[in-house]
Formats: sequence, structure tokens, C-alpha cells
Amino acid sequence: MATVFKPIRPKKLSEEIVDQIKELISRGELNPGQRIPSERELASFLGVSRPSVREAIMVLEAMGFLESRQGGGTYVRSLADVTMADPLANMVERRDPRMLHALTEVRIGLETWSAYLAAKRAEDSEIERLRELYATMVEQAETGGWDAEIDSEFHLTITAATHNTLQVHVLNTIQSLFQTTIMVALSEFYSKEGYIELLLSHHREIMEAIADHDPERARDKMMEHLTLVEEKLALFLQKERPDTA
Repeated sequence: MATVFKPIRPKKLSEEIVDQIKELISRGELNPGQRIPSERELASFLGVSRPSVREAIMVLEAMGFLESRQGGGTYVRSLADVTMADPLANMVERRDPRMLHALTEVRIGLETWSAYLAAKRAEDSEIERLRELYATMVEQAETGGWDAEIDSEFHLTITAATHNTLQVHVLNTIQSLFQTTIMVALSEFYSKEGYIELLLSHHREIMEAIADHDPERARDKMMEHLTLVEEKLALFLQKERPDTA
């Protein structure tokens, strides 16, 4: 019976650091794309030596939790496998009708639920960030429409407000794919009189529902918005490829 037991081995400092950083990522304290403190700062925060921190970072990079970027700095990677977006990217870039339509359906499923959860969990700082982004949209609308990046950040801020770590990581991984659907839809909206005002009202209503902590209304308003996006995207694809079923 005694042979099934193994001696307990004390953890190395670097292993303790690895476990702590993994825990922070899993709890959403460290989010995808966020830069972690430098080796020197981490050593100071944790009360350990820089070699222990360096070893832990190397382990976390090998495990896929962190990545070093050109120009300096170590960043949190998405928990979702980033390679899953690679085979889809080419089809999206070619504006493959089936892929764009599928992406819009995925957006509807994920983001209506994000809006619902955000309305239940959003903190004051996240609601304030939505207000700042909306104010930028209003300002840019006066010159014909806002940047797709602003629209994208508005939606990502809603996802972050869910405080659901996996939801944040999954959406962060495929956000670059969604960006194409956003850009195509916005170009269609901007070419039609009155649609900029309609889009602004959609974003305002979503924001207000989240600020009021009304989950059902937030979900319904996001559904209304993304359904319109889906319709405009379908019209665009029909014009671009009239022979596409």
C-alpha cells in the first residue's frame, strides 16, 4: 500500500510565481493583450529574485499564457487557441459570403449574451468607458461616421464588463475576424442617409440598458442592433456577388 505514495516536494519559487500568474489570468485580473509588469517590478512586488521571475515567465511563455513582443514587454495571450483564427482569416479577408454570414451569426450569439451579463455585472468604470466611446462616436459622426476601431472597442468593453474570463478570451481571439464584418457593415450604413443616426441610437440604447442594469433590455437592444448589421451585410454581399445564393 505504501508504494502508491510519493514524497511531497516543496515548490520552487518560480513555480509559485507561475501558479499565481495563472490564477490571475483565470480570474480575469490579467486580461488578453494586457502588459504584465517588468521583471524588476514583479520581483519587487513578489519579494523574490529576478532570476526566479525570469524562469517563471519563460515557463508561462512555453505554456502559452504569455508572449514577448517586439519592442519590449511581456503580454497576456488569449486562453483560447489563437491559431484557430488563422485558417479562417484568409476566407474573411476574401470576403467569403458564407464565412461573413457565419461570423455575423456568431457575433449575435456571443454579444447578445455579453450585453445581458454586462448589464448585470458592469462596474461604474466600465459604464464610464462606454460613455466615453459613445461620445467619440457622436463627435466622429459629424464628419460622416466613426472609425471601426471605436465601434470594436465599444463592443469589447461590453464583453469585458461580463467579468467572464473565458468569454473575454474567446472574443479577444476572434475579434480581428469580427472587425471585417464591422467595417463592411459600417461602409454600407454610411452610404445611406439617416443610418448614422440610427446606429448612434442603437449604441446609446445598448449603453443605457447596461447602465440601468437591465439585462433583458440590453440583450434585446444588442439583438436589434446586430440583426440590422446582419441585414446590411447580406445586402452588401448580394451586390458584390449577385450570383451568390
